[in-house]
Amino acid sequence: MSVSLGLFLLGFCFVLESSECRPGAPCLYLPAQGCRFPETAGNCAGQKYCLEQKANGQNQTDSPVEVALYYESLCPGCRQFLVLQLYPTWLMLHDIMAVSLVPFGNAQESGQKPPYTFTCQHGEDECLGNMIEACIMNLTKLAFPIIYCMESSEDVIKSAQVCLQLYEPAVDWNTVMTCVKGDLGNQLMHANALMTQALKPAHEYVPWVTINGEHTDDLQQKAMSSLFMLVCNLYKGTKPAACTGAAMKFDRNYL
Repeated sequence: MSVSLGLFLLGFCFVLESSECRPGAPCLYLPAQGCRFPETAGNCAGQKYCLEQKANGQNQTDSPVEVALYYESLCPGCRQFLVLQLYPTWLMLHDIMAVSLVPFGNAQESGQKPPYTFTCQHGEDECLGNMIEACIMNLTKLAFPIIYCMESSEDVIKSAQVCLQLYEPAVDWNTVMTCVKGDLGNQLMHANALMTQALKPAHEYVPWVTINGEHTDDLQQKAMSSLFMLVCNLYKGTKPAACTGAAMKFDRNYL
């Protein structure tokens, strides 16, 4: 069995204890998110996207559906949603949707200035997982597949280096860990804390999903049950074949 296939299959094998993680009980950053926090845009295309959007106008009928996931790296329900809903939907509808991952969730931040201190619901390992994923989003171009690989594996933390090597072999693992242990990682997690704290309404649990910047109980329920159908229904431009069920044409050279 290939490494990639093995990692994919693991996504359907990890034990999920609950659908939500309640307190006490995202180049992956969305381009628009990079507009709000340009200091965390790193190597992603967020700033280019912002310039293009300003030049072309923000209210285009074919603007992608923006799906943001506020989550924790070790939350069972978060992993389930990311692996079984968000990533498969993005694979099929990436032309009409933009994804943002914000790893922080129910964590707590302390300190008035950097370096900030973080306490996570599922312990120190979760804080480490959150930080690794935040750094991967900042340092790589294939962050979503890497994070999917991590979240679908049996051990999120231990799989991180293998997943990075699988999708971004040119990025040295030491570079990621330098980010995790240094000022950059601390600032990235602080930015995630600010974005999570700025949610309106305030998040009550994770996974917490916003669609085009909005969260309602109805949107959350529809996203959790069938994100694919929700994105297809909300997209205002010409529906892609995946949404309509239209037959797709393939180049015979690839058959």
